[in-house]
Amino acid sequence: MLKAEKLPQDYLTRMKSLLGPEYEDYLASFSQPSSKGLRVNERKLPAGEFPALAGQPLKPVPWISNGYYLDGPWQAAKDPYYYAGLYYLQEPSAMTPASRLPVLPGDRVLDLCAAPGGKATELGARLKGKGLLWANDISASRARALVKNLELWGIPNLCVTSEDPEHLAQVLPEFFDKILVDAPCSGEGMFRREPEMVKDWINKGPSYYAPLQKKILSAAAAMLKPGGLLLYSTCTFSPEENEDNIRFLLEQFPEFSLKPLEQFPGAFPGIDLPGVLRLFPHRIQGEGHFLALLKKAGPAREEGSLEHVYSTGRKNNPSLPASFLEFMDQLKPAKRGGFDLSLKEYSIKQVGENLYLLPPEFDDRTRLRFLRTGLLLGEIKKDRFQPSQALAMALKPEQWEGSLRLAHDDPRVIRYLKGESISLTPAEQGKKGWRLICTEEFPLGWAKEAGPLLKNKYCPGWRYV
Repeated sequence: MLKAEKLPQDYLTRMKSLLGPEYEDYLASFSQPSSKGLRVNERKLPAGEFPALAGQPLKPVPWISNGYYLDGPWQAAKDPYYYAGLYYLQEPSAMTPASRLPVLPGDRVLDLCAAPGGKATELGARLKGKGLLWANDISASRARALVKNLELWGIPNLCVTSEDPEHLAQVLPEFFDKILVDAPCSGEGMFRREPEMVKDWINKGPSYYAPLQKKILSAAAAMLKPGGLLLYSTCTFSPEENEDNIRFLLEQFPEFSLKPLEQFPGAFPGIDLPGVLRLFPHRIQGEGHFLALLKKAGPAREEGSLEHVYSTGRKNNPSLPASFLEFMDQLKPAKRGGFDLSLKEYSIKQVGENLYLLPPEFDDRTRLRFLRTGLLLGEIKKDRFQPSQALAMALKPEQWEGSLRLAHDDPRVIRYLKGESISLTPAEQGKKGWRLICTEEFPLGWAKEAGPLLKNKYCPGWRYV
């Protein structure tokens, strides 16, 4: 843990000027440990049910409806529920930006600087399988981690790209209803949690990041529909990267206006800019953040008014392999708000051996660096369809007759997650073909029945370690 006296003197001088009488309290926060947290995936279950399910006495994050603090000896990253995509491990303050962008099912939503996915997973969950989540990160390596996290969470209506924001804006002008820009920044709000960021601040600092943030904000403004909302956030304290950027946007794009964010206990108002939020570690149980919500003039899309929805299902895909169609015929509707994979409502695209379910309103003719277009359904090998890990995570157990529900504490769950073959009891046998392996009511992946054993088909890159 970083001690306050190790901070650069230039930085301390700036913070003393910024905080005034609260400066000493801020310094004192460096003697306290940083907080850990998790955010529940409400695509999978209501947040209030999670502590009892996990058997853990979790304390809620006061300003996040589905957030909890992580304390004690529980190894949350090694729990099977983590591998079932029931929660995302995230610092509590970092949960705030996605929670303050009012996403509605059916929206076209862009997370412009999305990797590794902490905010995109929340935005995607709140779409409830309707509309489009477009997650972008300029770093292709970071964007690959983003793909995994979105698929782990069972987000079906997704698109992931690795593009420069300015290029993306040229291709997708006024395309999105909601945009989140959690901009790269000098990271002052994370110094206590990640001391190595101090070195980056010394080498670069606000003067490096502020111009970059203005470019990203300008690109985001161009991609937002009239009537749309843009949430800008950073994990830094410098006014140059925060309030000054919002003033820049309002001056350069007069069609934008600031929508005041509701204050909550511990939040700090903006510096000479009412309506924005600042979070400081001496005021809340979390790290530092800045948030501002802006609206582009024009009528907003009403909930339920989906535009340009494709109707290109099976009848428009006559060349789909028979083995795939037979598999899809076995899928049943979800009874508990799951994602119904109706081929009448979506477009299926085959790229090489892979089959993708394209979200409504998605046009894949654009020339962009795509890492994922829609839900990866599986692949065709020797005319046989093999369902994907992503498809398993998007389903509910009742949608597949061959689902195998294993108790959370069944030792076969960990063996399965490690990629091992697992044995079946006589009562569990008899469902030839693909089995959807679940812990309780939550899918983990696929296996194939072979007598008293299951051949493990869990994704090798996701295995339990």
